[in-house]
Amino acid sequence: QVQLVESGGGLVQAGGSLRLSCAASGRTFSSYTMGWFRQAPGKEREFVAGISWSGGRTNYANSVKGRFTISRDNTNNTVYLQMNSLKPEDTAVYYCSSGQTTYDYWGQGTQVTVSS
Repeated sequence: QVQLVESGGGLVQAGGSLRLSCAASGRTFSSYTMGWFRQAPGKEREFVAGISWSGGRTNYANSVKGRFTISRDNTNNTVYLQMNSLKPEDTAVYYCSSGQTTYDYWGQGTQVTVSS
């Protein structure tokens, strides 16, 4: 079982930056793939970024490539999402997720609002 708690969301102007953190509990954190998803009002939840258990492989949604960076610290059981050059369309609730072959565990989400 893995429990995930996100933090770092907030209100930022377009062009600004935010860094989201996701603290995980559970001894198997380092063996799990981690990912960030987001859900905007009236829209379905969408994949944002993912990182392999070792951190050696990452992948991103086209909409955030070049602006967002996912990373992880297996020593401290934390995964990060550095978000730069934020746009109003990045406004959403951001969720951290983890799993071995599928994303089975989810955090409660953190709100990111980008004003124009």
